[in-house]
Amino acid sequence: MITLGIDIGSTTSKCVLLEDGNRIAATALVSAGIGTGGAEEAYRRVLTAAGVDEGAVARKMATGYGRKRWPAADGELSELTAHALGCHYLLPGVRTVIDIGGQDAKVISLDGQGRMSGFVMNDKCAAGTGRFLEVMAGILKVEVGELAAMAARARAPAPVSSTCTVFAESEVISQLANGAAREDVVAGICRSVAARVGALARRAGVREPVCMSGGVAANDGVRRALEEVLGVPVTTFPQAQLAGALGAALWAWQTAEHKEMT
Repeated sequence: MITLGIDIGSTTSKCVLLEDGNRIAATALVSAGIGTGGAEEAYRRVLTAAGVDEGAVARKMATGYGRKRWPAADGELSELTAHALGCHYLLPGVRTVIDIGGQDAKVISLDGQGRMSGFVMNDKCAAGTGRFLEVMAGILKVEVGELAAMAARARAPAPVSSTCTVFAESEVISQLANGAAREDVVAGICRSVAARVGALARRAGVREPVCMSGGVAANDGVRRALEEVLGVPVTTFPQAQLAGALGAALWAWQTAEHKEMT
């Protein structure tokens, strides 16, 4: 049985095709989110990558900000549940999931069976999100994907203490004007994100193993800074940005399997 999960986020659309609930058959990621054609493009790409047509998909489940706006879906799933399911698949036994997306940050607690037992969320402020990193990268005139490598070259990370994106922007500009190296400023930016998200994690309660999901999981500077803030190892994986779509595909399989059995 083939099921599909699609995660329509604020800046990206992700698709995962799952075979029999235990094998990832194909994935697709498009840098276009809600309000664009990104979801349809990701859907087309994943079907092409797997070499299957639409009729072969038994059930399609949507998650993310745009989950209510994709008419092809057979159902929808909250981002929290989707990331819990996806991360449990990628890291069995995970107890804390830190999901940093484009517009929000979430810390999800899981029980021993991989079920969500609680969460804390920041969706009121851009600080501690992917959007914060985009704004900072714009100031520094670099690509977001360059930030991790730049942070790794830092010698004396510059403090970026503001918890507001607007104030942090002024702080970064001041650091640069005062002669701080860009690498040191980037390391300070990564630590600023980690401090913000780490505070969320402490409110939720940090239990190991801990993993990161979402697009910011690819930024190793933030991941390492989170390890320092939390004092525990923080794991990530190449499919971290696909965790929500994977969780939706797993839920699609579980619900389709249950329907067949009744």
